[in-house]
Amino acid sequence: MFKHSITTKNIIFLIMVIILIKFFSQITTTVMLFFAAYVFACSLNPLVDKFSEKMNRATAASIVMGGVILVIFAIILPLLIIAVKQIELLFVAFPQQFSSIKSFILTKQILGQSLVSMIDIPSFVEPVSKFTTELVNQSINATLGLASGVIYLLAMCVITYYFMVDKDTIRKGFMLLFPAHIKKKADTIVTTISEKIGNYIVAQIVAISGVGLCVMIPLLVMHIDCAVLLGFLSAVLDLIPVVGPSIALIICIIMCYHYGPVILGLVILFFLLAQWIENNFVRPYVFGKFLDLHPLIIFFSIFVTAKFLGAVGVIFAPAIAATICVLLDELYIKPINRES
Repeated sequence: MFKHSITTKNIIFLIMVIILIKFFSQITTTVMLFFAAYVFACSLNPLVDKFSEKMNRATAASIVMGGVILVIFAIILPLLIIAVKQIELLFVAFPQQFSSIKSFILTKQILGQSLVSMIDIPSFVEPVSKFTTELVNQSINATLGLASGVIYLLAMCVITYYFMVDKDTIRKGFMLLFPAHIKKKADTIVTTISEKIGNYIVAQIVAISGVGLCVMIPLLVMHIDCAVLLGFLSAVLDLIPVVGPSIALIICIIMCYHYGPVILGLVILFFLLAQWIENNFVRPYVFGKFLDLHPLIIFFSIFVTAKFLGAVGVIFAPAIAATICVLLDELYIKPINRES
């Protein structure tokens, strides 16, 4: 089998693939933008295909994209309306709560010694001072970064639209890159990848929604200020594994500190319980069901993408892992098993 595959055309094709991979590694941001748009397009294509039976594809894609935007606004807008006052309260209460924690550290005594005397203050002050200075210096860059994020989001919506409208044209053009004897195999691989990563968006929404609800509902029951906002932040930050939940927990602790140790302990307990349920039951089950990936593969992909692709790579790590697994399965594992 391998002898028949070693031809001049296949060698040239392999060299072109290596060159393309090298080129794409130099434009990581752009590649991730197109990959994210492709993931969203794959998740929406079944709806577009269904509507295309009764209208032209451009109209169907426009309706689906418009519907998705309306649904997002229908879900987020009420939360934002509820959270407007809570955001104001958060900005007012956060410094006060931070000052309360600072006073606690300065006055608390353990075994006859003040807590502050047990902490190496200079080792903390210097990094904080540097961080504050850098934060001020980078404020303009942060604003520009936010503006760039909005531009990238709009660009992704446009690219997603064209991925949906020109699905068949793009597919045919992509198939032209492959030799005739492997076109059928390539088409099967593309179809499998599209189906798997199309389920990624659904899986991610289910996972983060579960975290947000598991955090928000107990906070509402305990009448905690900013409960809706804290639940929403917990859901959004959960997109970034490890770091995101840690930041969300710190914000919850600071906002709930003044309720006393019992309430604070319950808040921490419910937050950790929500993360435990998500990491051990919801996320493995959801991603395993929709993407057919073992949790270990997901964790490995998260660490690798964090190293080479940054935060955006981490968010789309399961989709990237699903793509690579399909390629390995179709190009290596299945041929070897057939030979044996």
